[in-house]
Amino acid sequence: MRITLSAALAAAALMAAVLANPANADMRNRHEVYGVDEGDMLKMRAGAGTGYIVIVGLPNGSVVRVHECEQTGSTRWCRVSLDRAPGLKGYVSWAYLREL
Repeated sequence: MRITLSAALAAAALMAAVLANPANADMRNRHEVYGVDEGDMLKMRAGAGTGYIVIVGLPNGSVVRVHECEQTGSTRWCRVSLDRAPGLKGYVSWAYLREL
């Protein structure tokens, strides 16, 4: 009984450490661009709204990390960074993202 309790506590501690690790938190925040019309790209913008400049276009299948989202008008905008270029950050519409 004592060994089972110790094993359960050790597993709980390990799980807490894994979930507390920022790298693992980022893994939960990975999303893929999808639903963009053929021949078009999702525009990553400098701010949360269509009035901001376009930083880069993201085709379907691009992987981003979502950091936070906010509602602006009728659109939910998310601050993201590219999975393969984390220094490149901007805002995209939530409607074109799906969780990996």
